[in-house]
Amino acid sequence: MGKPTTKDLARAAGVSLATVDRVLNARTGVRQVTVDRVQKTIKEIGFVRDLAAANLARNKEYRLVFFLPDHDDEFLDLVRAAIAEANTSMAHERINVSIIYVPSNDPHRIAMALDELSPTLVDGVAIMAPETPQVRDSIARLNSRGIAVVAFVSHQPTAENAYYVGINNKAAGRTVGQLMARFTGERQGAVLVLTETMQSRDSQERRLGFDHIMAKYAQRLHVCPSMESYGDPERTAKIVRTALESQPDVVGIYLMSHDIGETMKALEAQGVQQQVIIGHELTPHTRACLLDGRIDAVITQDVGHLVRSSVRVLRAKVAQLGTVASQERIRIEIILRENMPEING
Repeated sequence: MGKPTTKDLARAAGVSLATVDRVLNARTGVRQVTVDRVQKTIKEIGFVRDLAAANLARNKEYRLVFFLPDHDDEFLDLVRAAIAEANTSMAHERINVSIIYVPSNDPHRIAMALDELSPTLVDGVAIMAPETPQVRDSIARLNSRGIAVVAFVSHQPTAENAYYVGINNKAAGRTVGQLMARFTGERQGAVLVLTETMQSRDSQERRLGFDHIMAKYAQRLHVCPSMESYGDPERTAKIVRTALESQPDVVGIYLMSHDIGETMKALEAQGVQQQVIIGHELTPHTRACLLDGRIDAVITQDVGHLVRSSVRVLRAKVAQLGTVASQERIRIEIILRENMPEING
Protein backbone atom coordinates (compact mmCIF):
# COMPACT_ATOMS: atom_id res chain seq x y z
CA MET A 1 0.00 0.00 0.00
CA GLY A 2 1.35 3.44 -0.99
CA LYS A 3 1.74 6.49 1.18
CA PRO A 4 -1.52 8.19 2.21
CA THR A 5 -2.47 11.09 -0.06
CA THR A 6 -4.37 14.30 0.69
CA LYS A 7 -7.47 12.57 -0.71
CA ASP A 8 -6.97 9.73 1.79
CA LEU A 9 -6.53 12.29 4.57
CA ALA A 10 -9.70 14.17 3.61
CA ARG A 11 -11.71 10.93 3.44
CA ALA A 12 -10.39 9.65 6.80
CA ALA A 13 -11.01 13.00 8.52
CA GLY A 14 -14.43 13.43 6.93
CA VAL A 15 -13.63 16.84 5.44
CA SER A 16 -13.17 18.32 1.98
CA LEU A 17 -9.88 18.59 0.10
CA ALA A 18 -10.18 22.36 0.39
CA THR A 19 -10.33 22.07 4.19
CA VAL A 20 -7.31 19.78 4.22
CA ASP A 21 -5.42 22.32 2.11
CA ARG A 22 -6.33 25.13 4.53
CA VAL A 23 -5.18 23.11 7.54
CA LEU A 24 -1.90 22.01 5.92
CA ASN A 25 -1.10 25.59 4.93
CA ALA A 26 -2.28 27.10 8.26
CA ARG A 27 -4.89 29.28 6.56
CA THR A 28 -7.82 30.86 8.37
CA GLY A 29 -11.45 29.91 7.95
CA VAL A 30 -11.34 26.49 9.62
CA ARG A 31 -12.86 25.82 13.05
CA GLN A 32 -10.37 24.67 15.69
CA VAL A 33 -12.28 21.44 16.24
CA THR A 34 -11.84 20.63 12.54
CA VAL A 35 -8.14 21.52 12.63
CA ASP A 36 -7.70 19.20 15.63
CA ARG A 37 -9.54 16.39 13.82
CA VAL A 38 -7.36 16.72 10.72
CA GLN A 39 -4.16 16.85 12.81
CA LYS A 40 -5.25 13.75 14.73
CA THR A 41 -6.02 11.93 11.48
CA ILE A 42 -2.59 12.85 10.09
CA LYS A 43 -1.00 10.93 12.96
CA GLU A 44 -3.45 8.03 12.78
CA ILE A 45 -2.95 7.28 9.07
CA GLY A 46 0.73 8.25 8.95
CA PHE A 47 0.24 11.03 6.42
CA VAL A 48 3.52 12.70 5.40
CA ARG A 49 3.28 15.82 3.30
CA ASP A 50 5.41 16.11 0.16
CA LEU A 51 6.98 19.42 1.11
CA ALA A 52 9.11 19.64 -2.02
CA ALA A 53 6.03 19.48 -4.24
CA ALA A 54 4.08 21.83 -1.98
CA ASN A 55 6.89 24.39 -1.92
CA LEU A 56 7.29 24.23 -5.67
CA ALA A 57 3.55 24.68 -6.19
CA ARG A 58 3.39 27.83 -4.09
CA ASN A 59 6.90 29.04 -4.99
CA LYS A 60 7.95 28.88 -1.32
CA GLU A 61 11.63 29.07 -0.38
CA TYR A 62 12.81 28.47 3.18
CA ARG A 63 15.51 30.99 4.13
CA LEU A 64 17.39 29.65 7.12
CA VAL A 65 20.39 31.03 9.01
CA PHE A 66 22.90 29.37 11.34
CA PHE A 67 24.43 31.64 14.02
CA LEU A 68 27.91 30.23 14.70
CA PRO A 69 30.84 31.43 16.87
CA ASP A 70 33.23 33.62 14.91
CA HIS A 71 36.38 31.69 15.80
CA ASP A 72 37.89 28.80 13.86
CA ASP A 73 38.14 25.28 15.17
CA GLU A 74 37.82 21.81 13.68
CA PHE A 75 34.34 21.14 15.04
CA LEU A 76 33.01 24.32 13.43
CA ASP A 77 34.77 23.29 10.21
CA LEU A 78 32.69 20.10 10.30
CA VAL A 79 29.52 22.14 10.92
CA ARG A 80 30.27 24.42 7.97
CA ALA A 81 30.89 21.43 5.72
CA ALA A 82 27.60 19.85 6.85
CA ILE A 83 25.72 23.09 6.12
CA ALA A 84 27.21 23.23 2.62
CA GLU A 85 26.19 19.60 2.10
CA ALA A 86 22.65 20.34 3.32
CA ASN A 87 22.39 23.26 0.92
CA THR A 88 23.22 20.91 -1.94
CA SER A 89 21.14 17.90 -0.87
CA MET A 90 18.06 19.95 0.07
CA ALA A 91 18.12 22.40 -2.84
CA HIS A 92 15.23 20.55 -4.52
CA GLU A 93 13.14 21.31 -1.42
CA ARG A 94 13.75 25.04 -1.97
CA ILE A 95 15.83 25.39 1.19
CA ASN A 96 18.59 28.00 1.37
CA VAL A 97 20.91 27.98 4.39
CA SER A 98 23.41 30.73 5.20
CA ILE A 99 25.77 31.45 8.11
CA ILE A 100 26.19 34.51 10.33
CA TYR A 101 29.23 34.61 12.62
CA VAL A 102 29.00 36.16 16.09
CA PRO A 103 31.47 36.49 19.02
CA SER A 104 30.58 33.61 21.32
CA ASN A 105 31.65 35.40 24.52
CA ASP A 106 29.78 38.66 23.87
CA PRO A 107 26.06 38.12 24.60
CA HIS A 108 25.21 41.75 23.83
CA ARG A 109 26.60 41.55 20.29
CA ILE A 110 24.88 38.19 19.75
CA ALA A 111 21.58 39.75 20.85
CA MET A 112 22.11 42.76 18.57
CA ALA A 113 22.78 40.51 15.58
CA LEU A 114 19.65 38.46 16.32
CA ASP A 115 17.56 41.62 16.67
CA GLU A 116 18.66 42.72 13.19
CA LEU A 117 17.09 39.66 11.52
CA SER A 118 14.04 40.57 9.46
CA PRO A 119 11.13 38.16 8.90
CA THR A 120 10.97 39.40 5.31
CA LEU A 121 14.46 37.97 4.72
CA VAL A 122 14.76 35.09 7.24
CA ASP A 123 12.29 32.32 8.07
CA GLY A 124 14.26 30.49 10.74
CA VAL A 125 17.51 30.61 12.69
CA ALA A 126 19.65 27.96 14.41
CA ILE A 127 21.60 29.53 17.29
CA MET A 128 24.87 28.16 18.66
CA ALA A 129 25.63 30.47 21.58
CA PRO A 130 25.96 30.32 25.37
CA GLU A 131 22.71 30.71 27.29
CA THR A 132 22.41 34.26 28.63
CA PRO A 133 19.51 36.58 29.51
CA GLN A 134 20.35 38.71 26.47
CA VAL A 135 20.14 35.76 24.06
CA ARG A 136 17.00 34.45 25.77
CA ASP A 137 15.24 37.80 25.34
CA SER A 138 16.34 38.07 21.70
CA ILE A 139 14.87 34.62 21.03
CA ALA A 140 11.58 35.82 22.50
CA ARG A 141 11.67 38.80 20.14
CA LEU A 142 12.41 36.49 17.19
CA ASN A 143 9.35 34.42 18.10
CA SER A 144 7.19 37.54 18.29
CA ARG A 145 8.36 38.53 14.78
CA GLY A 146 7.44 35.12 13.40
CA ILE A 147 11.01 33.80 12.95
CA ALA A 148 11.40 30.14 13.93
CA VAL A 149 14.26 29.26 16.30
CA VAL A 150 16.21 26.16 17.26
CA ALA A 151 19.05 25.97 19.79
CA PHE A 152 21.92 24.30 17.92
CA VAL A 153 24.41 22.20 19.97
CA SER A 154 24.17 24.68 22.90
CA HIS A 155 20.90 24.37 24.81
CA GLN A 156 18.74 27.45 25.58
CA PRO A 157 16.37 25.97 28.21
CA THR A 158 15.09 29.30 29.53
CA ALA A 159 14.02 30.46 26.07
CA GLU A 160 10.49 29.59 25.02
CA ASN A 161 9.95 27.79 21.69
CA ALA A 162 13.69 27.21 21.12
CA TYR A 163 13.70 23.52 20.18
CA TYR A 164 17.06 21.99 21.16
CA VAL A 165 19.04 20.01 18.58
CA GLY A 166 21.94 18.19 20.20
CA ILE A 167 22.86 15.40 22.56
CA ASN A 168 21.67 15.12 26.15
CA ASN A 169 24.71 16.73 27.77
CA LYS A 170 23.99 15.44 31.28
CA ALA A 171 23.95 11.92 29.84
CA ALA A 172 27.18 12.69 27.96
CA GLY A 173 28.82 13.82 31.20
CA ARG A 174 27.59 10.69 32.97
CA THR A 175 29.05 8.60 30.15
CA VAL A 176 32.45 10.24 30.57
CA GLY A 177 32.21 9.68 34.32
CA GLN A 178 31.57 5.98 33.83
CA LEU A 179 34.49 5.66 31.41
CA MET A 180 36.81 7.64 33.69
CA ALA A 181 35.87 5.50 36.69
CA ARG A 182 36.56 2.29 34.77
CA PHE A 183 39.64 3.39 32.82
CA THR A 184 41.48 4.60 35.94
CA GLY A 185 41.09 1.17 37.57
CA GLU A 186 41.88 1.37 41.29
CA ARG A 187 44.18 4.39 41.01
CA GLN A 188 43.72 7.27 43.43
CA GLY A 189 44.38 10.93 42.70
CA ALA A 190 42.97 14.00 41.02
CA VAL A 191 40.93 14.54 37.86
CA LEU A 192 41.31 17.82 35.96
CA VAL A 193 38.31 19.29 34.13
CA LEU A 194 38.96 21.85 31.37
CA THR A 195 36.55 23.72 29.13
CA GLU A 196 36.36 26.92 27.12
CA THR A 197 33.70 28.52 29.32
CA MET A 198 31.35 27.40 32.07
CA GLN A 199 28.89 30.01 30.80
CA SER A 200 28.03 27.44 28.14
CA ARG A 201 25.01 25.34 29.13
CA ASP A 202 26.52 22.21 27.57
CA SER A 203 29.59 22.51 29.83
CA GLN A 204 27.40 23.05 32.90
CA GLU A 205 25.27 20.00 32.14
CA ARG A 206 28.24 17.81 31.26
CA ARG A 207 29.89 18.73 34.54
CA LEU A 208 26.72 17.91 36.50
CA GLY A 209 26.45 14.50 34.88
CA PHE A 210 30.16 13.80 35.32
CA ASP A 211 30.16 14.76 39.01
CA HIS A 212 27.12 12.58 39.68
CA ILE A 213 28.84 9.43 38.42
CA MET A 214 32.23 10.24 39.95
CA ALA A 215 30.64 10.75 43.38
CA LYS A 216 28.70 7.51 43.03
CA TYR A 217 31.33 5.16 41.59
CA ALA A 218 34.77 6.78 42.01
CA GLN A 219 35.05 8.46 45.39
CA ARG A 220 38.74 7.47 45.35
CA LEU A 221 39.24 10.28 42.80
CA HIS A 222 39.24 13.99 43.61
CA VAL A 223 37.58 16.01 40.82
CA CYS A 224 39.07 19.51 40.64
CA PRO A 225 37.09 22.71 39.92
CA SER A 226 36.45 23.40 36.24
CA MET A 227 39.14 25.47 34.52
CA GLU A 228 38.13 27.87 31.74
CA SER A 229 40.44 28.63 28.79
CA TYR A 230 38.20 31.23 27.08
CA GLY A 231 39.74 30.00 23.83
CA ASP A 232 43.00 31.81 24.67
CA PRO A 233 46.16 29.72 23.93
CA GLU A 234 48.32 31.62 26.45
CA ARG A 235 45.73 31.27 29.19
CA THR A 236 45.31 27.58 28.32
CA ALA A 237 49.04 26.91 28.64
CA LYS A 238 49.20 28.79 31.96
CA ILE A 239 46.25 27.09 33.66
CA VAL A 240 47.36 23.63 32.51
CA ARG A 241 50.91 24.21 33.77
CA THR A 242 49.66 25.60 37.11
CA ALA A 243 47.16 22.75 37.58
CA LEU A 244 49.72 20.02 36.94
CA GLU A 245 52.29 21.68 39.22
CA SER A 246 49.79 22.06 42.07
CA GLN A 247 48.24 18.59 41.52
CA PRO A 248 51.12 16.13 40.96
CA ASP A 249 48.79 13.15 41.45
CA VAL A 250 46.58 13.78 38.38
CA VAL A 251 45.31 10.45 37.01
CA GLY A 252 42.54 11.67 34.69
CA ILE A 253 41.70 14.67 32.51
CA TYR A 254 38.24 15.53 31.16
CA LEU A 255 38.18 17.96 28.21
CA MET A 256 34.58 19.20 28.13
CA SER A 257 34.57 21.58 25.15
CA HIS A 258 34.72 20.61 21.48
CA ASP A 259 37.89 22.60 20.66
CA ILE A 260 40.72 20.81 22.46
CA GLY A 261 43.67 21.48 20.16
CA GLU A 262 45.35 24.10 22.34
CA THR A 263 44.59 22.16 25.52
CA MET A 264 46.21 19.01 24.12
CA LYS A 265 49.21 21.07 23.02
CA ALA A 266 49.55 22.46 26.55
CA LEU A 267 49.20 19.02 28.13
CA GLU A 268 51.83 17.52 25.84
CA ALA A 269 54.20 20.42 26.62
CA GLN A 270 53.94 19.39 30.29
CA GLY A 271 54.80 15.78 29.48
CA VAL A 272 51.41 14.27 30.26
CA GLN A 273 51.51 10.57 29.33
CA GLN A 274 49.96 8.17 31.86
CA GLN A 275 46.74 10.05 32.58
CA VAL A 276 43.38 8.91 31.21
CA ILE A 277 42.15 11.63 28.83
CA ILE A 278 38.58 11.81 27.53
CA GLY A 279 37.25 14.52 25.22
CA HIS A 280 34.31 15.52 23.02
CA GLU A 281 33.65 15.54 19.26
CA LEU A 282 35.38 13.48 16.60
CA THR A 283 37.45 16.00 14.66
CA PRO A 284 40.63 15.39 12.61
CA HIS A 285 42.69 16.26 15.71
CA THR A 286 40.84 14.05 18.20
CA ARG A 287 40.84 11.27 15.59
CA ALA A 288 44.63 11.51 15.35
CA CYS A 289 44.93 11.58 19.15
CA LEU A 290 42.80 8.44 19.43
CA LEU A 291 44.84 6.61 16.81
CA ASP A 292 48.18 7.26 18.48
CA GLY A 293 46.89 6.78 22.03
CA ARG A 294 47.09 10.36 23.33
CA ILE A 295 43.33 10.29 24.06
CA ASP A 296 41.52 7.27 25.46
CA ALA A 297 37.95 8.02 24.34
CA VAL A 298 35.86 10.64 22.58
CA ILE A 299 32.16 11.32 23.14
CA THR A 300 30.69 12.58 19.90
CA GLN A 301 27.54 13.35 17.93
CA ASP A 302 26.86 13.10 14.20
CA VAL A 303 27.44 16.65 12.88
CA GLY A 304 25.62 15.97 9.62
CA HIS A 305 22.61 14.73 11.59
CA LEU A 306 22.76 17.85 13.78
CA VAL A 307 22.58 20.17 10.78
CA ARG A 308 19.97 18.18 8.84
CA SER A 309 17.80 17.87 11.95
CA SER A 310 18.02 21.62 12.61
CA VAL A 311 16.97 22.33 9.03
CA ARG A 312 14.07 19.86 9.21
CA VAL A 313 12.82 21.25 12.52
CA LEU A 314 13.05 24.86 11.32
CA ARG A 315 11.24 24.00 8.09
CA ALA A 316 8.51 22.22 10.04
CA LYS A 317 8.11 25.15 12.44
CA VAL A 318 7.86 27.62 9.56
CA ALA A 319 5.28 25.41 7.80
CA GLN A 320 3.52 24.76 11.16
CA LEU A 321 3.91 21.01 10.80
CA GLY A 322 4.95 18.35 13.27
CA THR A 323 8.25 16.48 13.35
CA VAL A 324 9.16 12.84 13.90
CA ALA A 325 10.77 12.76 17.35
CA SER A 326 12.77 9.57 16.71
CA GLN A 327 14.23 11.05 13.52
CA GLU A 328 15.44 14.17 15.30
CA ARG A 329 16.93 12.47 18.37
CA ILE A 330 20.71 12.97 18.38
CA ARG A 331 22.54 9.93 19.74
CA ILE A 332 25.58 9.94 22.01
CA GLU A 333 28.42 7.96 20.43
CA ILE A 334 31.49 6.60 22.22
CA ILE A 335 34.55 6.42 19.99
CA LEU A 336 37.57 4.38 21.01
CA ARG A 337 40.66 3.58 18.99
CA GLU A 338 39.40 0.02 18.60
CA ASN A 339 36.09 0.94 16.89
CA MET A 340 37.44 3.46 14.40
CA PRO A 341 37.23 2.66 10.67
CA GLU A 342 40.99 3.30 10.30
CA ILE A 343 41.63 0.33 12.61
CA ASN A 344 38.86 -1.98 11.49
CA GLY A 345 38.55 -1.07 7.80
